[in-house]
Amino acid sequence: MIRTTRRAVLAGIAAAPFVPGLAQAETVGSITKFDPAFDAVVDANAPIEVLGTGYRWAEGPVWVKQGGYLLFNDPPSNVCYQWKPGGQVTEFLRPSGLAGPIPAGVREAGANGMAIDAQGDLVIADSGTRAVARIDLKTRQKTIIADRYQGKRFSSVNDLTIGRGGMIYFTDPPYGFEKGDDSPLKETAFNGLYRVPAAGGEVSLIDGSMKRPNGVALSPDLSRLYVAQSDPDRPEIRVYDLAADGSAMDEGRLFADFRAEVAAKLPGLPDGLKVDAAGRIFATGPGGVYVLSPEGKKLGRIATGKAIANCCFGEDGKTLFLTSHDMVAKVRLKAKGW
Repeated sequence: MIRTTRRAVLAGIAAAPFVPGLAQAETVGSITKFDPAFDAVVDANAPIEVLGTGYRWAEGPVWVKQGGYLLFNDPPSNVCYQWKPGGQVTEFLRPSGLAGPIPAGVREAGANGMAIDAQGDLVIADSGTRAVARIDLKTRQKTIIADRYQGKRFSSVNDLTIGRGGMIYFTDPPYGFEKGDDSPLKETAFNGLYRVPAAGGEVSLIDGSMKRPNGVALSPDLSRLYVAQSDPDRPEIRVYDLAADGSAMDEGRLFADFRAEVAAKLPGLPDGLKVDAAGRIFATGPGGVYVLSPEGKKLGRIATGKAIANCCFGEDGKTLFLTSHDMVAKVRLKAKGW
């Protein structure tokens, strides 16, 4: 394993007050190479630039091509933020998720993971509303796509991705509840990985066996579905082969394991993930964003020094945006997203 130079946060940041939207340090973190193939992904000396700090839990970044800006969520604060190149972070949508009174027992009322569909609309994992929803970015009007499976309400929809024909794949762990699986608000007996057509309709269960299904992503040819599990006892990424109609052809199998990193007490768990144009998986996990080969080999890691919840590609496809605990950051890549 080859380690690169570690970048320290600017002196005095620990004593400075957090102000949402204000970048308080120029660079953070480190980039570590495990395999020579990592050289094709990122320059070992590329700076990890902080764009904003002071969030309760930054999540769900997505790049909006029509407009050229980044959106990301702070689910506990129920706010969606926007960052434009050359500018600071500003509020974009409040509330981002549940509108109106927040029921007792709900821990995260805001939206979480997001994606842009073929029409340019924002599709969100609306944790607080317990639904998959679509938002027209011009009018900010929200439409519920799905909020139930077999008549029972979802718990707190966490992340999603969009596949062939607009099919939406999403996860539903109980993170939005104060008592998790023991919450009286929980209606399903399991935590599911699902799919639903773009226009809504019948929701299909892909896997109900995972304790904490979380981030989801598709391979460039849409033949594979990757799912992260944020279970400390089974911190892993699973992969499912998909049929032409978008249905799963198998029960899934282990793709990457993070037990050793959890045992080393590195910050974070498997969470959000994205796939680049070459089929490499950018998976958040204990210690940062791991870049995995299409075969599951760990090539290297991009770290901020804090848990990273999710990531996305943006700008020209060669910028990786990172939502990392109380900050949002970016790093330039050699690789390109799709």
